[in-house]
Amino acid sequence: MAHQLPQWLEAINDEDLQFLKRFLLASGSLKALAKEYGISYPTVRARLDRLIAKAKAADEQGPDDPLERLVRILVADGAIPANAGRRLIEAHHARVNTGETKAEQGEEL
Repeated sequence: MAHQLPQWLEAINDEDLQFLKRFLLASGSLKALAKEYGISYPTVRARLDRLIAKAKAADEQGPDDPLERLVRILVADGAIPANAGRRLIEAHHARVNTGETKAEQGEEL
């Protein structure tokens, strides 16, 4: 039987995975991790906080809409600003709720 990865783990990129591995190998010590990376403790803490938010966004119970989940992950990862993510989700919901698609509007895909 094939084992499927949890959604939160699928949202983690290779760089995040390496960070998690180093975090585990440092026994969860942010101070040791900061020293290993050669960066400040607050920088490591901020990165861990972003990773936690990303995992929560990926695992969030709620709409199963893949686009909304992706936007929430991108916001949590800091790839797009929160206000832009909110606007994208609102626009997507408006589009979905009207039931319109480009094909229905006669536009090219």
